Amino acid sequence: MVAERNKDGRVVFERGIRAQMMAIDGTWRRPCQLEGVSEAGAKLTVVGAVEGLNLKEFFLLLSSTGLAYRRCELSWVNGDQIGVSFLRNDKKKKPGSRTSATAA
Repeated sequence: MVAERNKDGRVVFERGIRAQMMAIDGTWRRPCQLEGVSEAGAKLTVVGAVEGLNLKEFFLLLSSTGLAYRRCELSWVNGDQIGVSFLRNDKKKKPGSRTSATAA
């Protein structure tokens, strides 16, 4: 597997990496190829149709067991290729948001 890092930080894979897209609720799955990835998102080539799928939010499964995954949302579509943005669960507390128990 040969990968090349662009000056913008995106890693582009020469042949793509096999992955799966899966609905948040598990109602659908689609095989795909991971063509490129950055810290913020990825470019995928989807196998099969994407019409009718809820791509607002879904999982990108990077391992066959599903242990390595990213939560995504659709950014753009161009034929069988799509761009996705990775969603984050930042659990950082806002300044001054202490509970009364910790403030006491």
